[in-house]
Amino acid sequence: MAPKYTLLYWEDSPLLFEYSNTPFEDNTELEVFSKHLSPQGMHFAPPVLQIKDDESGNDFVLSQTPAILAYIGSKFGLVGSNEREHATINQLTLTALDLSNETHDLHHPISVNLYYEDQKTESKRRAEDFRENRIPKFLTHFETVLQNNTNNNNNFLVGLTISTADLTLFQVLDGLHFALPRRIGTLRKSGEYTRVFQLYDRVKDELKDYLGSKRRRDYSIGLYRDYPELDQE
Repeated sequence: MAPKYTLLYWEDSPLLFEYSNTPFEDNTELEVFSKHLSPQGMHFAPPVLQIKDDESGNDFVLSQTPAILAYIGSKFGLVGSNEREHATINQLTLTALDLSNETHDLHHPISVNLYYEDQKTESKRRAEDFRENRIPKFLTHFETVLQNNTNNNNNFLVGLTISTADLTLFQVLDGLHFALPRRIGTLRKSGEYTRVFQLYDRVKDELKDYLGSKRRRDYSIGLYRDYPELDQE
């Protein structure tokens, strides 16, 4: 029997399961996470991946988004064809997650323990720099990476096939489309990041059945949030 995977309070990981057609269960109830806190404090915070393997008996729980993506990416053949590609894919995945973290900090620039309404002034200041400087800097980096990957006509970030890095970048861009639709629309129309948005559209088409299904959770008050006052063209 194949291992049974359960994701607890996830944001980025489901795309890897969906793309590889690997069954998984999801549970976003935070209280479920408490059951996996070991006496040694192994897991600091969600998201968490629970792996149950009845055949091998090798059950365990893994936390931290980069660790989860690295583990399941390797299991599902999404980390390249050799050691060098594997390392580069991990590097680019972490860079995409950096952009994700900065997106989160738009609505919590001072403290995660404060409500957005308690730090709106700081959020607006943070958003201005993020829109004007940080997003273009990240997009320029990924555009250059795609341009330099001549092995597959610039279709993917690394190698000849889609990888964890491509799927993670898609998820971050999709979240930004939700959180800052005006700014992302302007950047798309600029023509400066054609390959990046072509990759986004390519992955979106690959996952259209999932993205149009009830399995795809709507963005709401999680990592990506729609506060119109933080968005400008």
